[in-house]
Amino acid sequence: MDRLAAMETFICAVETGSFSAAAKRLGVGQPAVSKSIASLEEALGTRLLLRTTRGLTPTEAGQTYYEAALLAVDQANAADAAVRGIGAGFSGRLRVSAPVTFASLRIMPFLGPLLQQHPQLTIEMVLDDRSVDLVEEGIDVSLRMGVLADSSMTAKKIAQGRRRILATPAYFECHGLPKHPDDLASHHAILYHRGGGGETWAMGNGDEQRTVTMAGRLKVSAAEGVRAAVKANLGLAMASEWMFAPELARGEVVTVLDDWSLPPIDLWAVFPAGRMTSAKARVFVDYVATLMAH
Repeated sequence: MDRLAAMETFICAVETGSFSAAAKRLGVGQPAVSKSIASLEEALGTRLLLRTTRGLTPTEAGQTYYEAALLAVDQANAADAAVRGIGAGFSGRLRVSAPVTFASLRIMPFLGPLLQQHPQLTIEMVLDDRSVDLVEEGIDVSLRMGVLADSSMTAKKIAQGRRRILATPAYFECHGLPKHPDDLASHHAILYHRGGGGETWAMGNGDEQRTVTMAGRLKVSAAEGVRAAVKANLGLAMASEWMFAPELARGEVVTVLDDWSLPPIDLWAVFPAGRMTSAKARVFVDYVATLMAH
């Protein structure tokens, strides 16, 4: 029995909660997973998993072995990379979840150097504006923006972006430039309900603070929809500079009320709860942090 392969199968079974889900993630048949776990338990002389109608639950020994196996597999991959002479390179699969628009603009175009540095590494980008279940989806690290809903998650803040109020020059030519936050109430707002502030826009200028409740007729749940609506001259939006970086650079979208500060938006790296962060995930997060610093 290949002990390292058996460890990886066991890790997958614990994280997915069933032999069938583990088999699907690993691309093998369910009997192969069952046989691998049974052989591992026989070799160790102890039960690692409890099989119930609700799925798989690690025993006390299984939980201990799971945590040790994560470290062993991670170290083995790093050792293999070093022996192959690719420096700190890593091999195998890294599954990353991230918001669609953010990843398309700020991550995907710049993955080349990372993939070149680690030629044995395969990155699977799971792009979704929703917060996916990291364990169920087999995600190694998730990039999330805004306030984290679950404070129990293991997370690291890697960047902070500025929010702006913006629209196209054509929109402002038609509807006028707001000179003060109080002027915003008369404008058409595109409301982003996933990390964009919703209807309430708070801002400050020195000691003066304002909270404006926008009554927009267009509410959008995905960042790409906000971008499309703004570029179609349908209204102004409160959005991060990250979301409109290309358009801002080309002057296709302009900002207003620049003397007023809005709550910044944080970019987080979130890791699956209850498991050790892999070296591959740490390398990816450090790389993204470097990208965001420029």
